[in-house]
Amino acid sequence: MITAIGAVARNGVLGLDNWLPWDIPEELAYFERTVAGAALVVGRLTYESMDVVPVDSFVVTRQAGRALRPGCFAVDSVEAGLRGALATGKPVFVIGGASVYAAAWPYCHRFLLTRIEADFAGDTHFPDSIPLAGWQVTAETSRLLPERRSGREIWCRFIDYRPPQPPRMPT
Repeated sequence: MITAIGAVARNGVLGLDNWLPWDIPEELAYFERTVAGAALVVGRLTYESMDVVPVDSFVVTRQAGRALRPGCFAVDSVEAGLRGALATGKPVFVIGGASVYAAAWPYCHRFLLTRIEADFAGDTHFPDSIPLAGWQVTAETSRLLPERRSGREIWCRFIDYRPPQPPRMPT
């Protein structure tokens, strides 16, 4: 099964300067717990922003011969990354960035999306091409969590989306 996971602000922002525009430790901890032990498909810029990158991370990059951390693999397409990740036998998570989400969504069985109920400045937005409005919400929980940069508490909605039709497999 292929699952995408991410977080998006109310105004559609996903990122700022290759990282998250918010600092919500409990939301980040949820992400880390959820993907622990999985094979990851990740874009190069997201990969470069990560302090810790687990083994069996498939990094989508146009930079042929790119040196990566031990246990990570450079791939030239999202489909190649998904095929490699599936071959590990582990759960597979697509973790961004925006162009990777946009290319991977047709293959996803689930999209675990945290909706951050506040606006944030940013330079990366959730792809308009992903038709989540047509997907079924199978679970949703809301929590009021502290955002450290602003000192505010912000509602975060943890939503489990499923597509209306079984996804196709990457070829």
